[in-house]
Amino acid sequence: MKKIIASVIVCGFAVTMVACGGNKAEEAAKAKADSTAVADSIAMVEAEAAAIAKVKADSTVKADSIAAAVAAAAIPTKKK
Repeated sequence: MKKIIASVIVCGFAVTMVACGGNKAEEAAKAKADSTAVADSIAMVEAEAAAIAKVKADSTVKADSIAAAVAAAAIPTKKK
């Protein structure tokens, strides 16, 4: 009787282990979707960083032109 109960328990564990295994195709599709989402996120962050760098460069150019205009206006002229 002990052998039969032990065999039933072992078979139950074996069936449980086999039944809990994932589907390889589903796992591959999920991995591909996850990697695509990560790649999209990285692309968005890089695009945002490029946009910020462009805005900084534009503001630097504007500040330089304003400084040049102020400096040109502040040059004293000689009066005779």
